[in-house]
Parts: sequence; structure tokens; C-alpha cells
Amino acid sequence: MTAYGEGAIIRAARNDVLGRDGKYGWPQSDCWNSTLIPHENDHLKYAFVGPALLLLIALNIFPLFYSLFLSFTNAELSGGAATFVGTANYSTVFSTPRFATAMRTTATFVCLAVAIEVSLGYALALCFRAPFRGKSVMLAVLLVPMMLSPAVVGLYWNVILNGNYGILNQILGALGAGQPQWLTDPDLKLYSLLLIDVWMWTPFAMLISLAGLNAIPGHLYEAAQIDRASRWTVFRRITLPLSFPLVALAALFRTTDALKLFDQVMAVTGPNDEATQTLSALLYQVIFRNYKMGQGSAYAMVVLVIVIALSTIFVRHIQTFQTRHGRAA
Repeated sequence: MTAYGEGAIIRAARNDVLGRDGKYGWPQSDCWNSTLIPHENDHLKYAFVGPALLLLIALNIFPLFYSLFLSFTNAELSGGAATFVGTANYSTVFSTPRFATAMRTTATFVCLAVAIEVSLGYALALCFRAPFRGKSVMLAVLLVPMMLSPAVVGLYWNVILNGNYGILNQILGALGAGQPQWLTDPDLKLYSLLLIDVWMWTPFAMLISLAGLNAIPGHLYEAAQIDRASRWTVFRRITLPLSFPLVALAALFRTTDALKLFDQVMAVTGPNDEATQTLSALLYQVIFRNYKMGQGSAYAMVVLVIVIALSTIFVRHIQTFQTRHGRAA
């Protein structure tokens, strides 16, 4: 209904109650001005939003700026007066070999984890798109890993991947295969974390991809069927383009989360293992083991800039794709 139509109905109802001259019925100012034009209650919206805004500032914005301030000081976790050191902490961050190693480890993990999880999640979503018997039960079972705590998952897989008594090596031994040392071999440690992350977060990518697939209008497939389009053509021209925004959103969520990988590292290999030391683990090592609060804040700011940059790239890519696809349509 248009705004003009709504105004006409309101005026008609008002005339029926008050009369066209407004001289009988309920008082005009007491009835209609308080319900149709509630300017006197505008302050209520600020009362509702105010506490949430103050909580956001207290829990997010203030710590962010305080960490930025600490990154320019030599503050230590053990206490003592902090003095301004300028960009010395950032110079230390970028000149430390450990930072380059942690950056390379994190980048390798993020690229492999996101690619595998999004690909497997999308494939599973394609399988679960059509209705079949037991679909709801299988979906519920597949979604269990992402509902568990990452620390608990890390401890759970620590037992599975143990080289001496782990169930995985027992299965491999029964099949006549070797006995890989998943948690002690430097060449396998990172892939062990990758296996854990894929097991835990592939259902998340599947869930978002399934939402994107279910949002595609059915009449497009009916038109393609009338045109006798092949399955590959339907997938390439309809399914993939229309589900891409949500799939890219799943990749964005997983990228930003994988960049902050910490729980599994702590539970499986520890924060000081060079083979699996991610940026978050290095940040923990600097602050809580070396007590260098200022230098750790500089590490945190660098990680924050990386996350923001990658998020901006993803969002712009999604917007560009949607604009181009909309023009093509």
C-alpha cells in the first residue's frame, strides 16, 4: 500500500471519529497527536540504544584504542611504568624471523583450510539439496563438530593422533600401513591441525552453501529444463553464479577465523612449536611468556590490519560480482 493510500485511510478514519470540523468526539490533541505523531516519545529509542552502545564502546572500542596506545610503548605485563618508544615495537615485529615464520605458517594454513572446507562444504550442500529419507538426521550429525569447543576438539584429536596409542595409527597398523608420528614429526604437525580444522568447520561452510542453494528460485531450473540445458550448463550458468555470494561469505568467515587460529595449536602442539606457531600463538608467546605487553600489542595491531584488509577485499569482490551479475541479468 502506498504512503498516499495510508494517509487517505487515516484521514477517513479520523473524520469518522472526530468529524470533519474536529469539534466533536475525542479531543484531537489527546488522541491522534499521541498515536500518529509520537514526537514526545522519541527519547525512548535513545534509551534503548544507549546501553548497548555504551557496552560496545566499553568492550570493543576502548580496548582497541588502548592496545593501539600500548603498541607505541614498552609496557610489560609484569608492571612498571610504560614509556613512549615510537615505532620501535613495529620495527621489532617486522625484523624478527619468528614473525616471518609465523606469517608463512598462518598463510599456508589459511589457504589450505579455507580451500578444502569451502570445496567440501559446497559439495556436501549439493548432495543435501535434494530431499531424501534421513536428511534431517544426517544434517544434525554433520553439524555436531562445529558446535563443540575448539579446545575440547583439540584435546580429543590429540588422543586420536597420538603416535603410540592413537586410534588412527591403530587403524593404519591393522591395514598394514605405516605409523606416522602426527604430533611429533615437524612435517606432519601442520597437516594434523589442518585435518582437525577441516573436520570441525566443513559443516559450517556446508550450512551457508546450502542456504545459498536453497535461495535459488525454482523457475530458473524449470526454464533450463524446457530449454534442454545440460547439467553442466545449469550448474555453470545458474547454480554456481547465484550461490556464489553466500559461498564467498562462508570463505570470508573462515578466512578471518583461521587467521586467528589458537585453540587447536595450544591443545595439540603448544604455542612455542615453530612448525605450528601461528600469529595468534606468537602473540600469546610474546605477551604471556615474555611479558612484553607493548610488543605483543604491536603484533595484535598487525594481525588486525591483515584481517581488515582481507575482509575488505572479499567484500568488494562479492559486491563487484553481484553488480556484474545483476547487469548481465
